[in-house]
Amino acid sequence: MRTGWGSSAEDPGEPESWKQSASDSAQWRDFMAEMTTQGATAAELPPRLCSACVRLLPVAGASISIVGSEGSPVTLCASDGVAARLAEIQYTLGEGPCRYATQVKAPVLAGDLTDGPDSRRWPLFAREAVAAGASAVFSFPLSQGGSVLGTMDLYDPVPRRLADRYIPVALRAAEAVTLALGTLHHEQSTGSEAGVAWFLQAEANHEEVYRAAGMLMVRLGVGADEAMARLRARAFSLDRTVTEVAKDIVNRTDDFGASD
Repeated sequence: MRTGWGSSAEDPGEPESWKQSASDSAQWRDFMAEMTTQGATAAELPPRLCSACVRLLPVAGASISIVGSEGSPVTLCASDGVAARLAEIQYTLGEGPCRYATQVKAPVLAGDLTDGPDSRRWPLFAREAVAAGASAVFSFPLSQGGSVLGTMDLYDPVPRRLADRYIPVALRAAEAVTLALGTLHHEQSTGSEAGVAWFLQAEANHEEVYRAAGMLMVRLGVGADEAMARLRARAFSLDRTVTEVAKDIVNRTDDFGASD
């Protein structure tokens, strides 16, 4: 169970680089207005956060993922189908900017997944991301108290770098998203299972994956890590997502290659 969310983070305030521009300042104020949790439910707030990030930054789409109880990212929201697909690709392959940003606790800016160092760093992810419609991906960790609780992931359909003036803006935006989610956690805390309801609601999307991995552990006589590795390899070989393959295994419509 995740227990890292809290509400102790401070308001990140307006980025210094934007304080000289009235139009930029107004845009930041509009963004922060979307971060309020007052009257927002666990279902309403995350999509609003994603949409606000897209309006604030020069990107085509965004998703927000949180670290699940198994250590894998769980998609909390996505602004569009491409953003959702990117999150699922990283979950399926176990690689990509989102996973790496969580590990290094720092922004990961992959400006060109079609060629160069970024495409070679995560060759499988780069190929699938470009095919899905994203040639640039920028991941910013959601950090609190020295821990990374998730990531804010942005994408663009064409290869390009994120301009220097927007990097501190994205960092402040990630802080604001972390604060909003922490406040939501605090406001919805009840009893001994304090604040986990909204998190479990998001993680339920991967319930079939955990069940399928458990079935493979029994069937193949392997540990949890090996079962997930086998599941990911199966999904990759079929050009499907790990969630899709897991659902078939749970429903017993995929015998996991027993007849291959």
